[in-house]
Amino acid sequence: MEKKIVFLFLYILIFPAIFFVLSGNLLWPAGWIFCTWFILLCFSTILYLYRKDPALLEERFRQPGTGDQEPWDRYVVYGLLIGFILWIVVMPLDAQRFGWSPPFPLWLTLSGGAGLAGSFFLFFRSYTDNTFLSPLVRIQEDRKQRVVSTGVYGFVRHPMYLGGILMFIGAPLLLGSRYGVLGGLCLTVLLMGRITGEEKILGRELEGYREYTHTVRYRLIPFLW
Repeated sequence: MEKKIVFLFLYILIFPAIFFVLSGNLLWPAGWIFCTWFILLCFSTILYLYRKDPALLEERFRQPGTGDQEPWDRYVVYGLLIGFILWIVVMPLDAQRFGWSPPFPLWLTLSGGAGLAGSFFLFFRSYTDNTFLSPLVRIQEDRKQRVVSTGVYGFVRHPMYLGGILMFIGAPLLLGSRYGVLGGLCLTVLLMGRITGEEKILGRELEGYREYTHTVRYRLIPFLW
């Protein structure tokens, strides 16, 4: 486990270097804000899980295709991974190196920062509130999975996905990349499709989940969906 964590930390630290090489501007303030946000989120979450919930940390290292993952979800996971990489690459190229997007108004930039703040909260609390937060769509019989309905899971049924969407839209708004916003919307659609498939499995195979959907009515966005 310790070797995996060290490797993961090194991998995370490489992220800002690649990001700024692509941007061509080491003095990009918004880029530093986003990279700092990303590193703090990753480090704080990993350290918390290492100390408080090592079983969930081990689950987060699970590879696609293992643990009775739903077959269709393997394609979704790889699609999200490829989409995320493309999203990360296009934002610095768009906002800085090539300047494809016009400057965003201040209110859009500030709303992007607010979105990242909300994303940080939802990501971190999802990990602390739900010890069964697997990266794969699977019923965790080996971990005696049960329904979690407290904390942020009393707000919407998929708070981590909501945090991901706030990141996918908030980051390009902060950075000033309209192509990043477009990529974020594509990733959002993919996440919504995954939620639909995941809820069918949970409702059919996880005891108490159907009752939970009657208590917490909204999957992702309160009063909308």
